[in-house]
Amino acid sequence: MKSSKPFFAAFVGASMLFALGCAGTPTQESTGEYLDDSTITTKVKSAIYNEPSLKVAQINVKTFKSAVQLSGFVDSYDDVYKAGSVARAVKGVSSVENDLKVK
Repeated sequence: MKSSKPFFAAFVGASMLFALGCAGTPTQESTGEYLDDSTITTKVKSAIYNEPSLKVAQINVKTFKSAVQLSGFVDSYDDVYKAGSVARAVKGVSSVENDLKVK
């Protein structure tokens, strides 16, 4: 019977490489973080859409490691403040970088 040690070593090595491939770094999200951030982005967009004074088409939302960035153009300074407040109120948001500009 042949030794199974080489097969086992190759299997363990491949498993470690696969696990490391899914890990996050300071500049790249892990698979789980990416999915969480996609969910947060969707929730923020939905919250902005449900706010009657804001126009979701004017506001871009990006999320990286639970930090939300708002960008785009709005009609007033009140809209800038309101969009930031709405984004901060979404569960899972760790911080909001509000880069909205008034037209």
